[in-house]
This record gives sequence, C-alpha cells and structure tokens, in this order.
Amino acid sequence: MTNPSTSFYDLSNPMVSQPFPAERSLSVRGPPSLASRSTTTRRHRSNRSHHGGSTYQPQNEFPNFAHTGDVEIIVNAGGLERRYVLHRLYLARCSGFFEAGTSEEWSRVQAQGQGQGTPQGTERALGSIGEEEEGVQVGVVSLPTYGGQKPFWRYELDTGTHDDEVPMLIQKPPQQTLFGGDQTPRPPPIRNKPPAPSNGFFRSIAAMQSAIHIPQATAQNTEDNDIIRDYDNLFRIFYNYSPTLDGVNITEAYIQCKSLLNLADMYDALEVVGPRIDHHLLQFQGRLWKQIAKYPPSYLKLGYLARSKVIFAEALVHVVGQWPSGSQQLRNMPDVILELIEDKVDELEDLKAKVEGRLFRLNLTTSRGERVTPWNSYLEWSAVSLFRQWLADSTTPPPPPIPKTSSRDSRQPPPPPPPVQTNNGRVYRTLGMGGSAYLNHDELKRFMKLQPEGYTRDSLRKFERRMDEVKNVAKEMVKPLMRNYLELDVGRDGGGMGYLTCTRVDDADFPWD
Repeated sequence: MTNPSTSFYDLSNPMVSQPFPAERSLSVRGPPSLASRSTTTRRHRSNRSHHGGSTYQPQNEFPNFAHTGDVEIIVNAGGLERRYVLHRLYLARCSGFFEAGTSEEWSRVQAQGQGQGTPQGTERALGSIGEEEEGVQVGVVSLPTYGGQKPFWRYELDTGTHDDEVPMLIQKPPQQTLFGGDQTPRPPPIRNKPPAPSNGFFRSIAAMQSAIHIPQATAQNTEDNDIIRDYDNLFRIFYNYSPTLDGVNITEAYIQCKSLLNLADMYDALEVVGPRIDHHLLQFQGRLWKQIAKYPPSYLKLGYLARSKVIFAEALVHVVGQWPSGSQQLRNMPDVILELIEDKVDELEDLKAKVEGRLFRLNLTTSRGERVTPWNSYLEWSAVSLFRQWLADSTTPPPPPIPKTSSRDSRQPPPPPPPVQTNNGRVYRTLGMGGSAYLNHDELKRFMKLQPEGYTRDSLRKFERRMDEVKNVAKEMVKPLMRNYLELDVGRDGGGMGYLTCTRVDDADFPWD
C-alpha cells in the first residue's frame, strides 16, 4: 500500500486526483541541489514584509534631512503645519538669526537661564557642565544634543497672544529626563503612501464642502497659507531651490515678494533672499517698468530690501521727478534713503534753474550782430517777447482764488493759501519737442492781428521764421532735461508724464554698497 505522505496527485486530469506510486514520484523530483535551492528561495521570501509595500527608507533630502539634519523647525499656522529638518551649517550661513541662535554663546545663555529657575534646575544645569575626574570646569556649557550623539536644535513658530503680533520662530530647549537624556523626539518619517482613509475622513470632507460658503474664515486661511508659503520659500532659497512665486500676475508677484522680503529682513537673510527676488521680478521686463511708474514709492522700498540696483534706480528716478508727491509714503524709510532723495531733488532743481535762466535770457541778433530791440528790429523783438511771455505763464503757478468773505469775517485776516506744488516737466518736454507743439501758426496769426496796420502775409511769414529760430535755440537749451534714465521708453512726449526723468543714479548712490 502506498504511503500517503510520499504520494503525488495527477495534475493532468483536472477532474480526478489519483495517487501514484512512490517510485514515480522520486523520478519526478529534481536533483538535491535544486531542491535545496528552491527551499532556500522560499525561506528568503518568507522573511519579506508585504505590509505597506516595499521596505521604507527615510529620506535625506529637502525638506527632511532625516540622517544628517540637526535643526528641527516646525511652522504651524491656523492648523497648517510644516516640519523641516535642516542643517545648522546652511541656516547659519544664510541667516544671522540662526547663526546667533545656534552658537555656543547663545546655548550657554539658554542653559544658564534654565538652571536659574529652580534648585532642581540648578543641579541639572551643573550636571550638564563639562566635568573632569578631579574637578568641575565652571562656565563651560555643552550644545544641546539629541540622545547624547550630536548637537540638535528645535524651533517652533510662535504666533503670539495678540492679533497684532508678528509670528516668530522661538527656540525650544530640549527637555531633560531624570537620567539626563533628551526627550525631544525626532520628526516622524514621511511615508510614501498615506494611510487608508477612515469614515471620519469622509465626514470631515463633507463638512469642509458644506462650510466653503463661510466668508469669515477665508481671510484667516489666506493669511495662514501666506505664512506657510513664505517660510517654505525662505528655506528653499537657503538650499538654492527656486521659490514658488507667481510668474504670470505681476501684482500678485509683488505682494508675495514683499512678504518674503519682510520675513527675510526679520531673520537677517536679505543678502541671500534679495537676489532671488530681483531675478524673479526682472523676468516681467516691460510690465515691471509700467508697474514701477504707477507705484514708485512701493517699489523703491522693495528695491532697497532686495538690494536690486535696477528696481531701486528705476523707482528713484520716478520719486525724484514727482517730489514732493509721494513723500508721505516714504516717511518710514531709513534716513539714508531720504537724504539720497533730497540730494537728487536739489541737483534736479539746480539744473532746472540753470536751464530756465538761459531760456529767459534767450535773444536774437540783427544782421549786424546786435541784439534785437524795439528800435532796430521791432518784429524780431516781438517774437522774443512773445516767447518769454509764454514761458513765464507756463512756468508760473496760477494765482490762488480770491476767498469769499462775509461782513462778519471781514475783521479776521484770511487764512494763508496752501503751498502750490509746481512741476514744470511738461513745459520743458514741450520745449524739447519744438515745432508746432506750442505757439503754432494760429496763435502767431492771432498775435499779429493785434496790430492790423502791421499785419501782412509777408510779415507773418517773417515772424514765423524768426519764432522758429527762437524755438530751435530753446530746444538745444533744454536737452539736458530731456534725458531719460529710465528703462521704460517714454518717447519724445514723455509718455504722458508731467515730470522729468533725467535723474542719473550712479553706483556710488546705492545706500547698501
């Protein structure tokens, strides 16, 4: 009778299973080496874990350097949390805040501050001081460590207790256990696959969809998202990654860049963040120049924070040309910026005064080389007089209106009129264009008809020729004011600008050099 333990079933017939003799079963088996190899393979497979996919390997890349990172940063805003495990070397090199916060001096102060709180804290602080076998080395405090292996720091974002407080990263000292170890946990590993959703997950999604119409939480969520985005961009720039900024809408890009620069200024990282902002905004080219022309004070601040020579110089030319318009928006700027603006305004006013003086002294000469007067050449003298009158009327502000006073207020002196702000940029641009831009044919004809006895077609043509000579001389005089040091092409007529753009900004004028 055949032994059931050594019998095999016939697989050729799927409907019937019949035992075979032991001799046939031995002939079917392979050599001992193959059998042992098959057994070894099955044993190796039995050791694999099929739960959750392949074996997890903790990442060691941005933003979680699980193997080499020594600074843990937790950014939590409005329920949104981002966790970073970065390197002190990168943070200290890019930010003065982290360079000071992770230094030995600051760690010593932190340790001493913890030890002075309670007697137990004093004993614990003394226990962390470097000791030798024969004595204690007073004043030497070790850096915070993780598990006694290497220095480790931890920062958390503190939003403050009031709404007007600016969120700031606060260094959290490691919590010591009774055995002197470090209770600060390492960040949990980032899984490749998210856990399976539970029933509560779908209920929360439904609740979120039903609460989308609530407008109160929209502003707060937007602000929290901006905080998360700014900190993420800050750390990305530290590791030479491109920040996630809007590359289509220049208005949105300006808001994001300004927020990021304010954050970098708070952590003393403008030298690293500024060039990234400069590179991103300069990609807009023509749209950027038009935006700077609309909001020069705002872009002057941004250019100063970003250390952008192009943006700062472009905005400075607009600010100086429009001064004192926009001065209220620059009250909080550093004194060095305000002094630079005042110096450039004084230089522009001096140049305008020189040109204006030459214009009023402009004169024609007769064929003998004498200056025209009412006695030697009345017609030419009339052309010069008309030009001077037009120049005086164009560069002088209109008189203030006469205040209406009643009999009761007749005894009280009238209030002084407000100062009139004049900007003669449009007048000088008109002079720079020449030709029929001012005092055209109709105006000259109307002037000549004021004396009917001297008006003829020949006299009108001669009068126009002499006026063209005056305009050509004036055009040459105002050339220094017609220079354009903007990246924006304003054209001959100034692009509708009523101010001058001839302010030159040299490399020595930038306040951060």
